[in-house]
Amino acid sequence: MSPANELIDFLETQPDAQIVMGADYRILAANAAYRRIYAGNRNVVGRFCYAVSHGYSRPCDECGESCPLAASRASGEPRRVLHLHHTPRGEEHVDVELTPITGASGKVEYFVERMLTVREASSFPALNGLVGKSPAFNRMLELIRRVAPSGTAALLLGESGTGKELVAQAIHQQSGREHGPFVVVECSGLTETLFESELFGYEKGAFTGAGQRKIGLVESASGGTLFLDEVGDIPLGLQVKLLRLLETGTFRRVGGVETLRADFRLIAATHRDLKAMVERGSFRRDLYYRLSVFPIHLPALRERRADIVLLAETLLARLSPGRPYTLSEAARARLQAYDYPGNIRELRNVLERAMLMADGDSLLAEHLPPELNGDAAAGMPGVEDIVPLQTAELRYLQWALARHRGDRKTLARQLGISERTLYQQAGAVRRRKAAQPTSWSRTKGRIPPLS
Repeated sequence: MSPANELIDFLETQPDAQIVMGADYRILAANAAYRRIYAGNRNVVGRFCYAVSHGYSRPCDECGESCPLAASRASGEPRRVLHLHHTPRGEEHVDVELTPITGASGKVEYFVERMLTVREASSFPALNGLVGKSPAFNRMLELIRRVAPSGTAALLLGESGTGKELVAQAIHQQSGREHGPFVVVECSGLTETLFESELFGYEKGAFTGAGQRKIGLVESASGGTLFLDEVGDIPLGLQVKLLRLLETGTFRRVGGVETLRADFRLIAATHRDLKAMVERGSFRRDLYYRLSVFPIHLPALRERRADIVLLAETLLARLSPGRPYTLSEAARARLQAYDYPGNIRELRNVLERAMLMADGDSLLAEHLPPELNGDAAAGMPGVEDIVPLQTAELRYLQWALARHRGDRKTLARQLGISERTLYQQAGAVRRRKAAQPTSWSRTKGRIPPLS
C-alpha cells in the first residue's frame, strides 16, 4: 500500500472532518466526517478545495483570503486560519488546521486539512453567542479561538458597547474551565474599601456591620473565570492590590490572617487607552504588562459595517422572540449608514425604539430615530412632529446616551442623578410608552386627557 493510501485509510478512522490535498489545491481524499458535515455527502475528490469551501474560481489568497496551503507550501510549517466555509447549512465559521506531509521523496507532497465548526459564533441571526461575518469580526474570532483553550490572561480592548462581556463569556465557554463559574467584577466606581471586600471578601467582625463571613468574588470564581470589566477605571492606589493578587496567586479576606490560594482564569476589559495611561502615570506599568499578555481588539460597529443588518436581525429576535419583526429596505440602508458612537448597545436602543414606534411587524425608516437621518436635533421633535411626552422623553434619553457613547455613568453625572435613577427612569418611560393606546398615536389635532 502506498503512503498516500495509508494516509487516506488513517483519516477515515478520525472523528473530525479532514481532507488530503495535493500542492495544486486538488482534493485527493475526504473522510466520512468531512463528507457528512461539509460536503452534504457529495463526492468532492478531484475538485479544488477553494471551489468546494468558498465557491471561488481561484485560490483563496488570490481572492483576498488567507490561504493556509499557500503559506504552508512556502514555509513547510503547519498553518491555522479561521474561514467562512460553504456548508449544506449555509456559511459557517470553520477553524482550519493544515499540516504538510513529507513523501518518499523527502519533500512535502501532501497536505492534511482538519476542520472544526466554530459553535460559539454564527453567521446567521442567533438567540445566543457572538454573531458576525465581516473581516474585522473574523479577525477577532480567530484570536478568541487561539487564546481560549490556554490559561493565558486576555485583555479585551475596544469602545463602550462593543460586547466585551459577551466575548469574555465566549472565551470562558471554549476554555477548560467552561463548567466553572464566570464571575464579573465591575471595576468602575469601586472605592478602596469596597474593592477589597468585594474582591477578597471579609471575616466576621472585620468592620462595623460585618456580622458574618462573606466570600469574595475571587473565591467565588474558583475553578472558573474572573472577568475584570473596565479595569482601566481602577484608581492607581488600588492597582497594587490587584497586581499582588495576580503576581502571587494568593489573597486574604479583609480582617483575616489565613492566606488563601486563588484559582481562576483572568480576562480583563477596558475602553481606555491603557498604554497612554501608563505614560501619564495613571496606570501601573507592571500591572499593564501583567494584564496585556494577549490583547484582543473588539472592532467598533463602524469597523464591521457589513454586520449591522445581521446584528439588527439578531437583536430583534432576542428583544422580541415571539414576534418576527422585519426591516424594510430603507430601514436597512439607514441602519448601515450610521456610525453608532454607542456601538452594539446603541443599535439595540435604536431597534427597541423602532419596535415601540411600529404598529405592525415591519420596521420602516420612519420608525428609526432622527439621528439616523443626520438630524442635528436628534431626538427632539419639531413643530410639525408633535409626539406624546413619554415618546419625547425616550427619544431624548436615547439621544443623550448616544452622545455619551453609551456611557450611562457619565450621562447620569451630567444630568445630576444616579446611574440607578437614570436606568429606572428609562425603564419607566418605556413602560408608559408601551402602555399607551395605539389609537392615541393616530389621533391628530386632539389633546388626550391628562387623567
